[in-house]
Amino acid sequence: MARCLIVDDSSVIRKVAKRILTSAEMMVTEAATGQEALDLSAHDMADIIIIDSSLPDMDSSDLVRRLMALPAEFKPHVLLCLAELDLGAIMRAKRAGAQGYMLKPFTRAQLLEQFREFQTAA
Repeated sequence: MARCLIVDDSSVIRKVAKRILTSAEMMVTEAATGQEALDLSAHDMADIIIIDSSLPDMDSSDLVRRLMALPAEFKPHVLLCLAELDLGAIMRAKRAGAQGYMLKPFTRAQLLEQFREFQTAA
């Protein structure tokens, strides 16, 4: 079973994504801040991590960089989640190690397609 970490300060976004992905037989954990995501990932790295582009405690590209630097058996597949298209934020996140992005609000089909792409690439 694939594991996903959703990092977003919006409890609504986390709840919606968790509901979609849990029904797709995915084990989903949540973090409201970048630091919480780092703490969770230090103990158990998720296969895929969705990171909100505007976290309250740290820059999303910094979080990506710090996640990629954690000692782990494998590096996670990281997606940046944005409310509006911001090429600068996308490029910073990709340089830090993110593999892609998606826009909010996302639909069930869009979110599940991101996971299909991840599973195909893995």
